[in-house]
Amino acid sequence: MFPLRDENPTSSQPVATIAIISLCCISWAFLQGFGSQEALGRSLCAFGLIPGKFLGVLAPGSRIPVGPDMYCVFDGRQGLYTIFSHMFMHGGWFHLLGNMWFLWVFGDNVEDAMGPVRFFVFYILCGLAAAAAQTITNTSSMLPMVGASGAIGGVMGAYIRLYPHARVHTLLFLGIIFTTISLPAYVMLGYWFLLQLLSGIPSLSAVGGGVAFWAHVGGFLAGAALVGLFQYDN
Repeated sequence: MFPLRDENPTSSQPVATIAIISLCCISWAFLQGFGSQEALGRSLCAFGLIPGKFLGVLAPGSRIPVGPDMYCVFDGRQGLYTIFSHMFMHGGWFHLLGNMWFLWVFGDNVEDAMGPVRFFVFYILCGLAAAAAQTITNTSSMLPMVGASGAIGGVMGAYIRLYPHARVHTLLFLGIIFTTISLPAYVMLGYWFLLQLLSGIPSLSAVGGGVAFWAHVGGFLAGAALVGLFQYDN
């Protein structure tokens, strides 16, 4: 299922949501070279969060794969800034556009309930929680973690708490058939969360890379837990 839009009007412009989307797009353009192989590889080395490197598990000199026949060499240091910078990096066009669309659909309403400054702080905290969840599940991983999806998972966790019955128009894939359906947010987002949870269990024993399902789970749970501290009426 893919969200197209929601029936949930806002009372203010989503300034922080637009700013986050802009930062991700600027990073994609100027730090990741619009996904060109060499620039993308360099950005994953410099700005991606590598759990094994961050925790000091990897031995200095380890070669970290960042693309076909591309590696960065572990020099014994992992900048603390990567716990923040990884949230604004992406691994490809589809990764970027999909994440930004989810943020656009759900972020404006959550920001409306918090205000732009609170929302931005909330977003960053959810991203940190997502990174922690993914890191804990594979402490020795040498694969760079990038993407806004963990923080956006937090936005979705907040949305399901704030607007469980808001209608979300969703694109539904039924084999080769595409259709649209209007679902309450708790159904659409509940399905998304369950899918991340069930997909994450096999990844606990996986060696290779792929989707950071536990970042999605951790971000979603953090957002659902923290939303009460950030919304205006608290």
